[in-house]
Amino acid sequence: MSRISPNYKITLAAFAIALFSFAPQSASAQKFAYIDSDYVLLHMPDYASAQQELNSYAIEWQAEIETKLEAADRLEVAYRAERVLLTKEMRQKREQEIIKKRAEAKEMQKQKFGVEGELFEKRQELIEPVQQLIFEELKDIAGGSGYMVIFDKSNQSNMLYTNPKYDISDRLIKKLGYVPGETIEVEKEEGDGGAVGKARDAVNGARDSVRDAGRSTINDARGGTTGGSKGEKQ
Repeated sequence: MSRISPNYKITLAAFAIALFSFAPQSASAQKFAYIDSDYVLLHMPDYASAQQELNSYAIEWQAEIETKLEAADRLEVAYRAERVLLTKEMRQKREQEIIKKRAEAKEMQKQKFGVEGELFEKRQELIEPVQQLIFEELKDIAGGSGYMVIFDKSNQSNMLYTNPKYDISDRLIKKLGYVPGETIEVEKEEGDGGAVGKARDAVNGARDSVRDAGRSTINDARGGTTGGSKGEKQ
């Protein structure tokens, strides 16, 4: 069974703590339970579909960014080969064209993979229904069983020890209409072949490629590759 990518994992801890307000407050109701949201999500087709869609967006957008950078690279290679034959004005024009191309790639990276970019918005759009469904079912379980708090034992949780006796993950899965243990197969992250791994690499690669390309162009322009050496006539 492959693990869901952390990039697309939803955190249910906030929902679980919020259940406090719905649980009975008598001394006899001071009951606690926990779920493993990673395990629960592996049973949900809607979540798997949302993850695959997000992966596709990330990979597609990274390819577009790489295409823009490759176009800028080709311009720069041609420019370096022809530079000695160009006038100062022609060199400046070509340099600005290269910088503009790289700036376009950087802007796309920001729009697609930025803190509040399209990938973030898509994640909210696709994952929110799943979050709400799980929350409603947890709220119902908490109200019916008198749980004061339901914690989330996920791979990013700080719960150091849990007693399986208080694990209600299977109960939640059944309430959601699925069979515990019948998890949905997702593409593995092994090597470069898995969609999850490709999507993760796309997010990181888009950021790194744009940063490195931008630094290269600016440094070249300022240090002499595209801006002229001290001894060269303008």
